[in-house]
Amino acid sequence: MNRTYIHALGIVNALGDDVNSVRTGLLNGSMSGIRIRNDLISGRTVHVGEVICELPELESEFAAYASRNNRMLTAAVLQIHAQIQAVTARYGKHRIGIVLGTSTSGIAEGERGLEQYLRTGKFPADFDYQQQQEISSPSQYLRHFLGVGGPAWTVSTACTSSAKAFSSARRLLNSGACDAVVVGGVDTLCRLTLNGFGVLESLSDGRCNPFSAHRDGINIGEGAAIFLVSRDPGPVCLLGIGETSDAFHISGPDPEGVGAELAMRKALADAGIAAGDVDYLNLHGTATVDNDQMESHAVERVFGASVPCSSTKPMVGHMLGAAGATELAFCWMLLSSSRPTKLPPHIWDQARDPGLSQLNLYPGDGSERECRLTASNSFAFGGNNISIILGRES
Repeated sequence: MNRTYIHALGIVNALGDDVNSVRTGLLNGSMSGIRIRNDLISGRTVHVGEVICELPELESEFAAYASRNNRMLTAAVLQIHAQIQAVTARYGKHRIGIVLGTSTSGIAEGERGLEQYLRTGKFPADFDYQQQQEISSPSQYLRHFLGVGGPAWTVSTACTSSAKAFSSARRLLNSGACDAVVVGGVDTLCRLTLNGFGVLESLSDGRCNPFSAHRDGINIGEGAAIFLVSRDPGPVCLLGIGETSDAFHISGPDPEGVGAELAMRKALADAGIAAGDVDYLNLHGTATVDNDQMESHAVERVFGASVPCSSTKPMVGHMLGAAGATELAFCWMLLSSSRPTKLPPHIWDQARDPGLSQLNLYPGDGSERECRLTASNSFAFGGNNISIILGRES
């Protein structure tokens, strides 16, 4: 199998609006982007990871795709537009693919459109369900925006969506269908999502507190992380992917994390490395009671208690369809930065839960260390599991 290399990253989330600002906030443990909103769930305030930078407006020719989701996607893509144009010129527009992950697409615009319809009997003049709200909207919009002609689709497998997109992108490259792929994820805040997790009693009453005895749920977040990948050698390589589906329950994970464990072991085998070789593990770490229990047991069985790990969701929130790509972006930042590097801190109240396997939750003490291999976990409803390993080539 040919190796897949990650050449460029565009990113926007609660930590910042480009690679440098996000990296700085990540390594310093900033929680400034976690904000309180009282307009997303009636009668309740929630903490969310919110993007506050100004997003680009879509050009008139793309007006039918106008949504906050696609504007956030554009903000990330513009950061690597020059690199995408270069590979398009090199290989031809029909050799460039697009695979994105999302779970919300333009639902927020659908909410506003339905509100107006219920008031007036008419949808807004600029509302286009097919192009704004359908799951395919991000990839179809981006295909037109970039002017490429290769395969383009959107993956929507809840919280593994954009991590799964990397698996699809690698298959496109290894099959010879594409010479380069624009891959990543985007999700935006909307009331449907917040209310849905509220009904599931999965939202935290305050800031999320992963792996703590006092954890009580997630903070939803928003953002985009978009990469350019190809077979051309580069400094960061996608070494291994492990995917499983244990189908234990429609919304709850297998308490023992059997499928999650298998996904991690498959990723290590695919990469041809041992668990002890990994320098940093980005945990899924949602701060729900069941996920953290499952993940702690699975990680301990695979990695033991020595590999430094952290959940980065207290800094950006749980970005659902964009979570996997965002957390891979955090790993990419560690591998592409000068050596040695600080690691993302695990932010919590340090109240150990005796019911969890005890992991090496990185305290963020400011020390620097060598980082050549990273792993990232993403788990989703229905027992949908994926683990991905990235490595530095030199």
